[in-house]
Amino acid sequence: NGTKIWTSGAHRSHYCVALVRTSGQHGDRHKGLSQLLIDLKTPGISLRPIINLAGRHDWNEVTFNDCFAPESCLIGNEGDGWLQVTSELAFERSGPERFLQNFHVLRELVRVLGRQTSKRAASILGRLVARLWSLRQMSLSIAGILEAGHSPAIEGALVKDLGTIFQQDLPEVARVLAESDATTEEDLADFLDIAQMSTLMSPTYTIQGGTTQVLRGIVARGLGLR
Repeated sequence: NGTKIWTSGAHRSHYCVALVRTSGQHGDRHKGLSQLLIDLKTPGISLRPIINLAGRHDWNEVTFNDCFAPESCLIGNEGDGWLQVTSELAFERSGPERFLQNFHVLRELVRVLGRQTSKRAASILGRLVARLWSLRQMSLSIAGILEAGHSPAIEGALVKDLGTIFQQDLPEVARVLAESDATTEEDLADFLDIAQMSTLMSPTYTIQGGTTQVLRGIVARGLGLR
């Protein structure tokens, strides 16, 4: 029994992975949790679509009401679910897609500004590119950590946090800059359509893969602050 929210693509999937309590006490935050691979046709499972601001149905709220999952659904070891999930998320959060999903906005901004742009526009554009390059280098460093066989849980959380903030900042900064410095009205109109869609999608970036608050908690624990 329970609810799993922000489940990506559940309406298109046959199975989902859920982190559930299989042992321990209710006061234990992380102990006694296990991962299960659950058939979405199991009696008692219902899906509620979550529609984002752009009108897209990518996520769902999955509700489990008196559902039964056999032991064969267990992934890994019983009680090791939290360790498994955090290890998996270290891979997910460290990927370059966490800061490249809005790359097309930056690319189009460069195009609409043209080669003969103002010093102010060049300065703002340069700061955006510098943030992107820093995130790229951090992501490459994490790839090296993974290749060496280590877990980049803290580093991955940091890159995901900084990357999604960059993605949320980019459309608005780019829109203001394009409105003041675009070379033609036609280019500006095309760019504003792109920026509008990116703005509507941007709230999801700090939810999927771990919220900003969760990520900063991971970094704080890694620094010994919690």
